[in-house]
Amino acid sequence: MTETKDQVNDPAIDALFKVGAHYGYAKTRRHPSTAPYILGLKNRVEIINLEKTKELLEAAKVFVKTLGAEGKSLLFVGGKHEATDAVRLGAMEVGMPYVSGRWIGGTLTNFAQIRSRVDMLLDLKAKRDQGELAKYTKKEQLLISRDIEKLEELFGGLVGLKAIPAALFIVDPKEEKTAAGEAKRLKIPVVALASSDCDVSDITYPIVANDSSMGSIRHFVNEIVKSYNEGKVTTAKI
Repeated sequence: MTETKDQVNDPAIDALFKVGAHYGYAKTRRHPSTAPYILGLKNRVEIINLEKTKELLEAAKVFVKTLGAEGKSLLFVGGKHEATDAVRLGAMEVGMPYVSGRWIGGTLTNFAQIRSRVDMLLDLKAKRDQGELAKYTKKEQLLISRDIEKLEELFGGLVGLKAIPAALFIVDPKEEKTAAGEAKRLKIPVVALASSDCDVSDITYPIVANDSSMGSIRHFVNEIVKSYNEGKVTTAKI
């Protein structure tokens, strides 16, 4: 793939190349919507055109920077094990909500109910921290502690989400199809890191690249985080 090697002359593409962003899946797994972004085939693995990935990433970064400048919320989503740490840490760096585990159906389309669960978590934690659970038996306290742990696991990343988010950043929209579907229903813009097996036709800002390696995922999460922070800095200077 000489063309891919030539692209390394561009620092941005060099960075993508180094994290393996150009690796897609086998041709048999390709979704038709990603065909325009495929450069060729190597060892039965499709190679993604990093020139096009760079263009898609730049468009997504402009949008995310605008969100940061306007102080709008961006919900980070990535539940598969390769993505969880990067998604959680990236969201926390910009003070944004996240789902780095199982997406609970209705998180967006039934937000009021989900928010009530978050509020329950906050209430139980406050009572625990203030010693108000001491009035219960040890068994009851244990059960409440387990409830807190479960609620924390499911909703801990959503504590800061007070209303429907302005946009979502999703790692692997095929894996997170429920989240992507809810965003589509509510007409919420979606930025998504999506490999060759994903349907990107309904993604507002698709970034076609490797969404299965930790290094690649971390790179794109960091780019999104940096863009959001740049938007915040721009506003602060005005």
